[in-house]
Amino acid sequence: MGHTAAQKTKAAAQEFSAARGREPIEHASRDELQALQLQRMRWSIGHAYQRVEHFRKKCLAVGAHPDDLKELSDLARFPFTTKQDLRDTYPFGMFAVPMSEVVRVHASSGTTGKPTVVGYTKNDIDMWANVMARGIHAAGGRATDLVHNAYGYGLFTGGLGFHYGAERLGATVIPMSGGQSEKQVQLIMDFQPDIICATPSYLLALADEFRRQGIAPDSTSLRIGLFGAEPWTNEMRLEIESLFGIDAIDTYGLSEVIGPGVASECIESKDGPHIWEDHFYPEIIDPVSGKVLPDGEFGELVFTSLTKEALPVVRYRTRDLTRLLPGSARTMRRMDKITGRSDDMLIIRGVNVFPSQIEELILKNKALAPHYVLEVSRNSNLDQLQVMVEMKADGDASTGQGAAAELAHHVKSYIGISAEVRVVPPGSIERSVGKAKRVIDLRPK
Repeated sequence: MGHTAAQKTKAAAQEFSAARGREPIEHASRDELQALQLQRMRWSIGHAYQRVEHFRKKCLAVGAHPDDLKELSDLARFPFTTKQDLRDTYPFGMFAVPMSEVVRVHASSGTTGKPTVVGYTKNDIDMWANVMARGIHAAGGRATDLVHNAYGYGLFTGGLGFHYGAERLGATVIPMSGGQSEKQVQLIMDFQPDIICATPSYLLALADEFRRQGIAPDSTSLRIGLFGAEPWTNEMRLEIESLFGIDAIDTYGLSEVIGPGVASECIESKDGPHIWEDHFYPEIIDPVSGKVLPDGEFGELVFTSLTKEALPVVRYRTRDLTRLLPGSARTMRRMDKITGRSDDMLIIRGVNVFPSQIEELILKNKALAPHYVLEVSRNSNLDQLQVMVEMKADGDASTGQGAAAELAHHVKSYIGISAEVRVVPPGSIERSVGKAKRVIDLRPK
Protein backbone atom coordinates (compact mmCIF):
# COMPACT_ATOMS: atom_id res chain seq x y z
CA MET A 1 0.00 0.00 0.00
CA GLY A 2 1.28 3.47 -0.77
CA HIS A 3 1.98 6.01 1.92
CA THR A 4 -1.36 7.78 1.48
CA ALA A 5 -3.31 4.52 1.68
CA ALA A 6 -1.40 3.52 4.82
CA GLN A 7 -2.27 6.86 6.43
CA LYS A 8 -5.93 6.30 5.54
CA THR A 9 -5.89 2.85 7.16
CA LYS A 10 -4.38 4.27 10.33
CA ALA A 11 -6.84 7.16 10.39
CA ALA A 12 -9.78 4.78 9.95
CA ALA A 13 -8.54 2.66 12.85
CA GLN A 14 -8.19 5.71 15.07
CA GLU A 15 -11.65 6.91 14.07
CA PHE A 16 -13.18 3.55 14.98
CA SER A 17 -11.31 3.39 18.27
CA ALA A 18 -12.56 6.84 19.21
CA ALA A 19 -16.14 6.38 18.05
CA ARG A 20 -16.67 2.82 19.40
CA GLY A 21 -19.43 2.49 16.83
CA ARG A 22 -20.26 2.34 13.15
CA GLU A 23 -17.80 3.70 10.63
CA PRO A 24 -19.21 5.99 7.90
CA ILE A 25 -18.55 3.36 5.21
CA GLU A 26 -21.01 0.99 6.87
CA HIS A 27 -23.93 3.18 5.80
CA ALA A 28 -22.43 4.71 2.63
CA SER A 29 -24.39 4.43 -0.61
CA ARG A 30 -23.66 1.60 -3.03
CA ASP A 31 -22.24 4.14 -5.50
CA GLU A 32 -19.83 5.50 -2.87
CA LEU A 33 -18.81 1.99 -1.87
CA GLN A 34 -18.24 0.83 -5.46
CA ALA A 35 -16.12 3.89 -6.24
CA LEU A 36 -13.91 3.08 -3.24
CA GLN A 37 -13.77 -0.60 -4.25
CA LEU A 38 -12.60 0.23 -7.77
CA GLN A 39 -9.91 2.61 -6.48
CA ARG A 40 -8.61 0.04 -3.99
CA MET A 41 -8.89 -2.88 -6.43
CA ARG A 42 -6.70 -1.06 -8.97
CA TRP A 43 -4.08 -0.52 -6.28
CA SER A 44 -4.26 -4.11 -4.99
CA ILE A 45 -4.00 -5.83 -8.38
CA GLY A 46 -1.17 -3.50 -9.41
CA HIS A 47 0.60 -4.19 -6.12
CA ALA A 48 0.33 -7.96 -6.62
CA TYR A 49 1.32 -7.77 -10.30
CA GLN A 50 4.43 -5.73 -9.61
CA ARG A 51 5.64 -7.62 -6.57
CA VAL A 52 4.47 -11.26 -6.80
CA GLU A 53 6.20 -13.10 -9.64
CA HIS A 54 3.86 -16.10 -9.43
CA PHE A 55 0.77 -13.91 -9.89
CA ARG A 56 2.37 -11.89 -12.69
CA LYS A 57 3.16 -15.09 -14.63
CA LYS A 58 -0.44 -16.26 -14.28
CA CYS A 59 -1.67 -12.89 -15.59
CA LEU A 60 0.71 -13.03 -18.56
CA ALA A 61 -0.53 -16.54 -19.37
CA VAL A 62 -4.12 -15.27 -19.80
CA GLY A 63 -3.21 -11.86 -21.23
CA ALA A 64 -4.39 -9.84 -18.22
CA HIS A 65 -2.76 -6.60 -17.07
CA PRO A 66 -3.66 -4.19 -14.22
CA ASP A 67 -4.40 -1.48 -16.83
CA ASP A 68 -7.31 -3.65 -18.04
CA LEU A 69 -9.24 -2.88 -14.85
CA LYS A 70 -11.52 -0.04 -15.95
CA GLU A 71 -14.57 -1.09 -13.93
CA LEU A 72 -15.37 -3.68 -11.26
CA SER A 73 -16.69 -6.23 -13.75
CA ASP A 74 -13.25 -6.30 -15.43
CA LEU A 75 -12.03 -8.32 -12.45
CA ALA A 76 -13.30 -11.40 -14.32
CA ARG A 77 -10.38 -10.97 -16.76
CA PHE A 78 -7.87 -11.96 -14.08
CA PRO A 79 -6.85 -15.50 -13.08
CA PHE A 80 -8.08 -17.22 -9.93
CA THR A 81 -5.83 -17.79 -6.94
CA THR A 82 -6.16 -21.15 -5.17
CA LYS A 83 -4.75 -22.84 -2.11
CA GLN A 84 -2.47 -24.74 -4.48
CA ASP A 85 -0.81 -21.46 -5.52
CA LEU A 86 0.19 -20.87 -1.89
CA ARG A 87 1.49 -24.43 -1.61
CA ASP A 88 3.44 -24.18 -4.86
CA THR A 89 5.19 -21.03 -3.58
CA TYR A 90 5.64 -22.31 0.01
CA PRO A 91 6.52 -20.72 2.31
CA PHE A 92 6.80 -17.03 1.37
CA GLY A 93 6.61 -16.90 -2.45
CA MET A 94 3.24 -15.12 -2.55
CA PHE A 95 4.35 -12.30 -0.24
CA ALA A 96 4.39 -8.85 -1.88
CA VAL A 97 6.69 -7.18 0.63
CA PRO A 98 10.16 -8.08 1.93
CA MET A 99 10.29 -10.12 5.15
CA SER A 100 11.65 -7.05 6.94
CA GLU A 101 8.13 -5.56 6.60
CA VAL A 102 6.29 -8.72 7.73
CA VAL A 103 5.47 -8.50 11.44
CA ARG A 104 3.54 -11.76 11.80
CA VAL A 105 3.05 -15.10 10.06
CA HIS A 106 0.08 -17.46 10.41
CA ALA A 107 -0.46 -20.81 8.73
CA SER A 108 -3.12 -23.44 8.19
CA SER A 109 -2.86 -26.85 9.81
CA GLY A 110 -1.62 -28.47 6.61
CA THR A 111 -3.65 -31.64 7.14
CA THR A 112 -4.04 -32.17 3.39
CA GLY A 113 -0.51 -31.19 2.37
CA LYS A 114 1.86 -28.31 2.98
CA PRO A 115 0.38 -25.60 5.20
CA THR A 116 -0.73 -22.39 3.54
CA VAL A 117 1.34 -19.55 4.96
CA VAL A 118 0.01 -16.00 5.28
CA GLY A 119 1.88 -12.86 6.30
CA TYR A 120 0.90 -9.47 7.72
CA THR A 121 2.51 -6.05 7.75
CA LYS A 122 1.85 -3.64 10.60
CA ASN A 123 -0.87 -1.99 8.49
CA ASP A 124 -2.43 -5.39 7.76
CA ILE A 125 -2.65 -6.15 11.48
CA ASP A 126 -4.16 -2.73 12.05
CA MET A 127 -6.79 -3.26 9.33
CA TRP A 128 -7.55 -6.76 10.66
CA ALA A 129 -8.14 -5.45 14.18
CA ASN A 130 -10.39 -2.75 12.76
CA VAL A 131 -12.65 -5.06 10.73
CA MET A 132 -12.82 -7.49 13.66
CA ALA A 133 -13.86 -4.67 15.99
CA ARG A 134 -16.45 -3.59 13.41
CA GLY A 135 -17.84 -7.12 13.32
CA ILE A 136 -17.97 -7.52 17.10
CA HIS A 137 -19.75 -4.18 17.38
CA ALA A 138 -22.24 -5.20 14.66
CA ALA A 139 -22.86 -8.40 16.65
CA GLY A 140 -23.83 -6.35 19.71
CA GLY A 141 -20.47 -6.15 21.47
CA ARG A 142 -19.50 -2.96 23.27
CA ALA A 143 -16.43 -1.46 24.96
CA THR A 144 -17.87 -2.30 28.39
CA ASP A 145 -18.08 -6.05 27.66
CA LEU A 146 -15.93 -8.93 28.89
CA VAL A 147 -15.07 -11.27 26.02
CA HIS A 148 -14.26 -14.94 26.73
CA ASN A 149 -12.17 -16.06 23.75
CA ALA A 150 -12.22 -19.86 23.35
CA TYR A 151 -10.70 -19.90 19.86
CA GLY A 152 -7.27 -21.47 19.62
CA TYR A 153 -4.24 -19.18 19.74
CA GLY A 154 -1.12 -19.82 17.66
CA LEU A 155 -0.72 -20.31 13.91
CA PHE A 156 -4.53 -20.60 13.59
CA THR A 157 -5.90 -17.09 12.98
CA GLY A 158 -9.03 -17.43 15.13
CA GLY A 159 -7.68 -16.68 18.60
CA LEU A 160 -5.56 -13.64 17.82
CA GLY A 161 -8.12 -12.31 15.31
CA PHE A 162 -10.91 -12.09 17.88
CA HIS A 163 -8.45 -10.97 20.57
CA TYR A 164 -7.17 -7.95 18.63
CA GLY A 165 -10.68 -7.04 17.47
CA ALA A 166 -12.13 -7.08 20.98
CA GLU A 167 -9.23 -4.97 22.27
CA ARG A 168 -9.66 -2.49 19.40
CA LEU A 169 -13.32 -2.19 20.38
CA GLY A 170 -12.20 -1.38 23.92
CA ALA A 171 -13.55 -4.57 25.49
CA THR A 172 -11.79 -6.69 28.12
CA VAL A 173 -10.43 -9.96 26.72
CA ILE A 174 -10.15 -13.27 28.58
CA PRO A 175 -7.66 -15.17 26.34
CA MET A 176 -8.73 -18.68 27.36
CA SER A 177 -7.99 -20.42 24.02
CA GLY A 178 -9.43 -23.86 23.26
CA GLY A 179 -9.56 -26.98 25.42
CA GLN A 180 -9.62 -27.39 29.22
CA SER A 181 -13.41 -27.45 29.21
CA GLU A 182 -13.64 -27.79 33.01
CA LYS A 183 -11.52 -24.65 33.42
CA GLN A 184 -13.57 -22.85 30.76
CA VAL A 185 -16.74 -23.42 32.77
CA GLN A 186 -15.08 -22.28 35.99
CA LEU A 187 -13.87 -19.02 34.45
CA ILE A 188 -17.21 -18.31 32.78
CA MET A 189 -18.93 -18.69 36.15
CA ASP A 190 -16.27 -16.72 38.04
CA PHE A 191 -15.47 -13.91 35.59
CA GLN A 192 -19.06 -13.38 34.33
CA PRO A 193 -18.24 -12.58 30.67
CA ASP A 194 -20.80 -11.05 28.33
CA ILE A 195 -19.55 -12.58 25.06
CA ILE A 196 -18.06 -15.94 24.11
CA CYS A 197 -16.11 -16.60 20.91
CA ALA A 198 -15.79 -20.23 19.78
CA THR A 199 -16.62 -22.74 17.09
CA PRO A 200 -20.29 -23.77 17.39
CA SER A 201 -19.31 -27.43 17.88
CA TYR A 202 -17.06 -26.51 20.82
CA LEU A 203 -19.81 -24.52 22.53
CA LEU A 204 -21.97 -27.65 22.36
CA ALA A 205 -19.11 -29.54 24.03
CA LEU A 206 -19.04 -26.85 26.74
CA ALA A 207 -22.79 -27.35 27.24
CA ASP A 208 -22.04 -30.98 28.13
CA GLU A 209 -19.42 -29.85 30.66
CA PHE A 210 -21.82 -27.34 32.24
CA ARG A 211 -24.40 -30.10 32.70
CA ARG A 212 -21.75 -32.51 34.04
CA GLN A 213 -21.00 -29.94 36.73
CA GLY A 214 -24.70 -29.55 37.48
CA ILE A 215 -24.90 -26.04 36.01
CA ALA A 216 -27.65 -25.06 33.60
CA PRO A 217 -25.98 -23.58 30.46
CA ASP A 218 -28.61 -20.85 30.30
CA SER A 219 -27.82 -19.65 33.84
CA THR A 220 -24.56 -17.90 32.89
CA SER A 221 -23.85 -14.20 32.33
CA LEU A 222 -23.31 -14.77 28.59
CA ARG A 223 -25.35 -12.54 26.29
CA ILE A 224 -23.81 -13.09 22.86
CA GLY A 225 -21.91 -15.89 21.14
CA LEU A 226 -19.69 -15.23 18.11
CA PHE A 227 -19.31 -18.38 16.06
CA GLY A 228 -17.50 -19.41 12.90
CA ALA A 229 -14.58 -21.44 11.48
CA GLU A 230 -16.93 -24.26 10.41
CA PRO A 231 -20.28 -24.49 8.57
CA TRP A 232 -23.31 -24.51 10.87
CA THR A 233 -27.00 -24.50 10.10
CA ASN A 234 -29.82 -22.27 11.31
CA GLU A 235 -31.09 -25.31 13.23
CA MET A 236 -27.74 -25.38 15.05
CA ARG A 237 -28.19 -21.68 15.86
CA LEU A 238 -31.59 -22.34 17.42
CA GLU A 239 -30.15 -25.24 19.42
CA ILE A 240 -27.34 -23.06 20.82
CA GLU A 241 -29.65 -20.14 21.58
CA SER A 242 -32.08 -22.45 23.37
CA LEU A 243 -29.31 -24.11 25.42
CA PHE A 244 -27.52 -20.93 26.50
CA GLY A 245 -30.17 -18.23 26.24
CA ILE A 246 -27.91 -16.07 24.07
CA ASP A 247 -27.89 -14.45 20.64
CA ALA A 248 -25.80 -16.74 18.40
CA ILE A 249 -24.08 -14.62 15.73
CA ASP A 250 -22.49 -15.96 12.55
CA THR A 251 -19.03 -14.70 11.62
CA TYR A 252 -16.95 -15.62 8.58
CA GLY A 253 -13.34 -15.51 7.54
CA LEU A 254 -10.41 -17.54 6.27
CA SER A 255 -6.71 -17.11 6.82
CA GLU A 256 -5.80 -16.67 3.14
CA VAL A 257 -8.06 -13.59 2.93
CA ILE A 258 -7.24 -12.18 6.42
CA GLY A 259 -8.56 -14.60 9.07
CA PRO A 260 -11.86 -14.05 10.89
CA GLY A 261 -13.23 -10.58 10.18
CA VAL A 262 -14.20 -10.91 6.52
CA ALA A 263 -17.92 -10.80 7.38
CA SER A 264 -20.20 -10.68 10.41
CA GLU A 265 -23.90 -10.78 11.15
CA CYS A 266 -25.64 -7.82 12.71
CA ILE A 267 -27.50 -8.54 15.93
CA GLU A 268 -30.52 -6.49 14.90
CA SER A 269 -31.21 -8.70 11.88
CA LYS A 270 -29.28 -12.01 12.19
CA ASP A 271 -29.93 -12.60 8.50
CA GLY A 272 -26.48 -13.56 7.25
CA PRO A 273 -23.00 -12.05 7.64
CA HIS A 274 -22.41 -8.66 6.04
CA ILE A 275 -19.19 -8.75 4.03
CA TRP A 276 -16.87 -5.84 4.80
CA GLU A 277 -16.71 -4.95 1.13
CA ASP A 278 -14.45 -1.95 1.54
CA HIS A 279 -11.62 -4.44 2.20
CA PHE A 280 -12.76 -7.73 0.63
CA TYR A 281 -14.51 -7.81 -2.74
CA PRO A 282 -16.78 -10.86 -3.20
CA GLU A 283 -17.81 -12.78 -6.30
CA ILE A 284 -19.91 -15.92 -6.75
CA ILE A 285 -18.78 -18.27 -9.51
CA ASP A 286 -19.93 -21.53 -11.01
CA PRO A 287 -17.50 -23.97 -9.31
CA VAL A 288 -17.12 -26.00 -12.52
CA SER A 289 -16.92 -23.38 -15.29
CA GLY A 290 -15.57 -20.46 -13.23
CA LYS A 291 -18.20 -18.15 -14.75
CA VAL A 292 -19.28 -15.22 -12.55
CA LEU A 293 -22.89 -15.64 -11.39
CA PRO A 294 -25.31 -12.81 -10.57
CA ASP A 295 -26.18 -11.94 -6.97
CA GLY A 296 -28.78 -14.32 -5.57
CA GLU A 297 -27.49 -17.45 -7.32
CA PHE A 298 -25.71 -20.18 -5.38
CA GLY A 299 -22.11 -20.97 -6.24
CA GLU A 300 -18.55 -20.78 -4.94
CA LEU A 301 -17.46 -17.71 -2.99
CA VAL A 302 -14.39 -15.87 -4.34
CA PHE A 303 -12.58 -12.95 -2.70
CA THR A 304 -10.18 -10.25 -3.87
CA SER A 305 -8.39 -8.33 -1.11
CA LEU A 306 -8.47 -4.56 -1.58
CA THR A 307 -6.08 -3.25 1.08
CA LYS A 308 -3.73 -6.07 2.12
CA GLU A 309 -0.02 -5.35 1.78
CA ALA A 310 1.89 -8.53 2.65
CA LEU A 311 -0.33 -11.10 0.95
CA PRO A 312 -2.69 -9.55 -1.60
CA VAL A 313 -5.02 -12.19 -3.04
CA VAL A 314 -6.82 -11.80 -6.36
CA ARG A 315 -9.93 -13.89 -6.95
CA TYR A 316 -9.14 -16.39 -4.21
CA ARG A 317 -11.35 -19.48 -4.49
CA THR A 318 -12.64 -20.25 -1.00
CA ARG A 319 -14.48 -23.48 -2.04
CA ASP A 320 -17.32 -22.32 0.23
CA LEU A 321 -20.76 -22.60 -1.40
CA THR A 322 -23.21 -19.76 -0.76
CA ARG A 323 -24.86 -16.79 -2.50
CA LEU A 324 -24.71 -12.99 -2.22
CA LEU A 325 -27.74 -11.12 -0.87
CA PRO A 326 -28.54 -7.39 -0.65
CA GLY A 327 -27.48 -5.45 2.43
CA SER A 328 -30.04 -5.06 5.24
CA ALA A 329 -28.75 -3.66 8.54
CA ARG A 330 -25.68 -2.37 6.67
CA THR A 331 -25.15 -1.19 3.08
CA MET A 332 -22.71 -3.97 2.33
CA ARG A 333 -23.93 -7.21 0.82
CA ARG A 334 -24.62 -10.29 2.91
CA MET A 335 -23.62 -13.89 2.33
CA ASP A 336 -26.12 -16.67 2.89
CA LYS A 337 -25.36 -19.60 5.18
CA ILE A 338 -22.54 -21.76 3.84
CA THR A 339 -24.24 -24.89 2.47
CA GLY A 340 -20.93 -26.77 2.31
CA ARG A 341 -17.60 -26.73 0.54
CA SER A 342 -17.08 -27.79 -3.05
CA ASP A 343 -14.09 -29.86 -1.90
CA ASP A 344 -15.97 -31.35 1.12
CA MET A 345 -18.95 -32.50 -0.91
CA LEU A 346 -19.45 -36.25 -0.73
CA ILE A 347 -20.57 -38.09 -3.84
CA ILE A 348 -22.38 -41.21 -2.67
CA ARG A 349 -23.85 -43.45 -5.36
CA GLY A 350 -23.94 -40.47 -7.71
CA VAL A 351 -25.72 -38.17 -5.24
CA ASN A 352 -24.08 -34.95 -3.96
CA VAL A 353 -24.25 -34.91 -0.17
CA PHE A 354 -23.14 -32.17 2.23
CA PRO A 355 -22.77 -32.80 5.99
CA SER A 356 -24.89 -29.69 6.64
CA GLN A 357 -27.88 -31.35 4.93
CA ILE A 358 -27.79 -34.25 7.37
CA GLU A 359 -27.12 -31.92 10.32
CA GLU A 360 -30.31 -30.05 9.46
CA LEU A 361 -32.33 -33.29 9.54
CA ILE A 362 -30.72 -34.39 12.83
CA LEU A 363 -31.58 -31.13 14.56
CA LYS A 364 -35.21 -31.35 13.51
CA ASN A 365 -35.53 -34.51 15.63
CA LYS A 366 -36.05 -33.56 19.28
CA ALA A 367 -34.72 -36.92 20.48
CA LEU A 368 -31.29 -36.44 18.90
CA ALA A 369 -28.33 -34.37 20.12
CA PRO A 370 -26.26 -32.19 17.72
CA HIS A 371 -23.24 -34.53 17.88
CA TYR A 372 -22.75 -36.73 14.84
CA VAL A 373 -20.23 -38.36 12.49
CA LEU A 374 -20.73 -39.53 8.91
CA GLU A 375 -18.78 -42.62 7.87
CA VAL A 376 -18.55 -43.52 4.19
CA SER A 377 -17.26 -46.92 3.10
CA ARG A 378 -17.39 -49.11 0.01
CA ASN A 379 -18.63 -52.69 -0.13
CA SER A 380 -18.49 -54.61 -3.45
CA ASN A 381 -18.13 -51.32 -5.41
CA LEU A 382 -21.21 -49.86 -3.67
CA ASP A 383 -20.85 -46.82 -1.42
CA GLN A 384 -22.33 -47.15 2.07
CA LEU A 385 -23.23 -44.23 4.37
CA GLN A 386 -23.46 -44.67 8.11
CA VAL A 387 -24.75 -41.82 10.29
CA MET A 388 -23.73 -42.11 13.94
CA VAL A 389 -25.59 -39.61 16.12
CA GLU A 390 -26.03 -39.21 19.85
CA MET A 391 -29.32 -39.51 21.67
CA LYS A 392 -30.24 -36.73 24.08
CA ALA A 393 -29.67 -37.40 27.76
CA ASP A 394 -33.36 -37.94 28.57
CA GLY A 395 -33.89 -40.60 25.87
CA ASP A 396 -34.09 -44.40 26.19
CA ALA A 397 -33.52 -47.40 23.90
CA SER A 398 -36.97 -47.34 22.35
CA THR A 399 -36.74 -43.61 21.72
CA GLY A 400 -33.39 -44.14 20.03
CA GLN A 401 -34.74 -46.86 17.74
CA GLY A 402 -37.61 -44.66 16.65
CA ALA A 403 -35.32 -41.67 16.08
CA ALA A 404 -32.94 -43.82 13.99
CA ALA A 405 -35.76 -45.05 11.77
CA GLU A 406 -37.16 -41.54 11.35
CA LEU A 407 -33.76 -40.02 10.45
CA ALA A 408 -33.03 -42.81 7.93
CA HIS A 409 -36.43 -42.15 6.33
CA HIS A 410 -35.77 -38.40 6.06
CA VAL A 411 -32.26 -38.90 4.62
CA LYS A 412 -33.78 -41.11 1.94
CA SER A 413 -36.70 -38.76 1.27
CA TYR A 414 -34.89 -35.41 1.27
CA ILE A 415 -31.38 -36.30 0.10
CA GLY A 416 -32.11 -39.36 -2.02
CA ILE A 417 -29.78 -41.99 -0.57
CA SER A 418 -30.17 -44.86 1.86
CA ALA A 419 -28.19 -44.59 5.09
CA GLU A 420 -27.64 -46.79 8.11
CA VAL A 421 -28.37 -44.70 11.20
CA ARG A 422 -26.88 -45.65 14.56
CA VAL A 423 -28.16 -43.75 17.58
CA VAL A 424 -25.55 -43.99 20.35
CA PRO A 425 -25.61 -43.00 24.04
CA PRO A 426 -24.77 -39.44 25.11
CA GLY A 427 -21.04 -38.74 25.20
CA SER A 428 -20.13 -41.50 22.73
CA ILE A 429 -18.86 -39.19 19.99
CA GLU A 430 -15.52 -37.47 20.51
CA ARG A 431 -15.83 -33.77 21.25
CA SER A 432 -13.80 -31.19 19.35
CA VAL A 433 -11.99 -28.22 20.87
CA GLY A 434 -11.82 -26.53 17.46
CA LYS A 435 -13.32 -27.43 14.11
CA ALA A 436 -15.44 -30.56 14.35
CA LYS A 437 -14.50 -33.57 12.20
CA ARG A 438 -17.81 -34.63 10.71
CA VAL A 439 -16.77 -37.04 7.96
CA ILE A 440 -14.72 -40.24 7.96
CA ASP A 441 -14.25 -41.42 4.38
CA LEU A 442 -12.95 -44.99 4.34
CA ARG A 443 -13.29 -45.50 0.59
CA PRO A 444 -10.13 -46.40 -1.36
CA LYS A 445 -8.56 -43.32 -2.91
